[in-house]
Amino acid sequence: MMRITAGALAVALPVVTAVVASHPARAEAGACSADIYSALRKPAPEKAKPVEIACDLTLAKTDAITRPIAFSGSAASGATLDCNGGTLDGRTAKARTVWIRSVRRADGTWDAPRDVHIRNCIIEGDVRIEGLGSNGQAEEVRLSSLEAGHTARAQAAAPSGITLDDITFVASGGIPLYAAPGVTEMTVENSRFTGSTNGTAIYLDAESARNRIIGNMFDIRTARREMIAVDGSADNRIEGNIFENPIKGGIFVYRNCGEGGTIRHQKPERNVITGNTFRYTNFWAARPAVWLGSRQATSTYCFSRPDRPFGSSLSPYDYAQYNVVTGNRLPGGRPGLIVDHDEHNTV
Repeated sequence: MMRITAGALAVALPVVTAVVASHPARAEAGACSADIYSALRKPAPEKAKPVEIACDLTLAKTDAITRPIAFSGSAASGATLDCNGGTLDGRTAKARTVWIRSVRRADGTWDAPRDVHIRNCIIEGDVRIEGLGSNGQAEEVRLSSLEAGHTARAQAAAPSGITLDDITFVASGGIPLYAAPGVTEMTVENSRFTGSTNGTAIYLDAESARNRIIGNMFDIRTARREMIAVDGSADNRIEGNIFENPIKGGIFVYRNCGEGGTIRHQKPERNVITGNTFRYTNFWAARPAVWLGSRQATSTYCFSRPDRPFGSSLSPYDYAQYNVVTGNRLPGGRPGLIVDHDEHNTV
């Protein structure tokens, strides 16, 4: 494959050393108080603050919760929210519907939630899982990326072991499920993605890893993008899902090469994409169902810094390698919708 040298970035970036403390998850959480349930059921004003959940809660099937919900820090570890078929709708509050987030301590270390379970819900709006920052361009993410060891720091600081089971995601323009940098061991299973989005259905951001997307239905309209973005994310398993007419793309595996001044360290490798079905009603204008190496230094924000010789600063290419793409079906499509633009993959 031909390699191109990216231009150097003119603006000097400061050096930062991040320190992350790791804390064990709680084995289980206690039941929520009546006060928590009462607070959730109140109508949400615009820009309402989230109700913090650090306990186990089961809703009524008739509940339509408009208050945003947050699981923050290790206090929320082990918590379970069972909607029992009820609805979480963050659109009125114009906020994240569900926010699973790490919190920063006074000494600069991060306190991350582990093993949070959410099931049997209709979620209108979006779910965000965040550690160092909300996305790859967040300032704490950018500063950490300027030093070696960024992947380990991002993963230690981010939520881990989050399970989303039997969820109906109803997108209303935004990305319904976003796993921000460093999220690990997330499981999304037995769920359905509906509505429409200007982005993707699921975004696995840089330095995330070992996530599982298993047995879901993607019946969602993506206006411009693929349904699942695997962006600098490694060791994930995407298996047994159904993608309805993914004209704008199915699963793209790549690495952003410097967007927002952030160096992406981890390569999108060792991902397993197997046993999925991509169903087409018209494939003639379709982008690939699976595309390994979908960017390959074509983005205008790529940059190289000789004083930071690692990750996308060392090379802007995707390095979407050692991935496995097998056993997928393309009814109504054609084999050419599986595209490998990198090396050492099993397709």
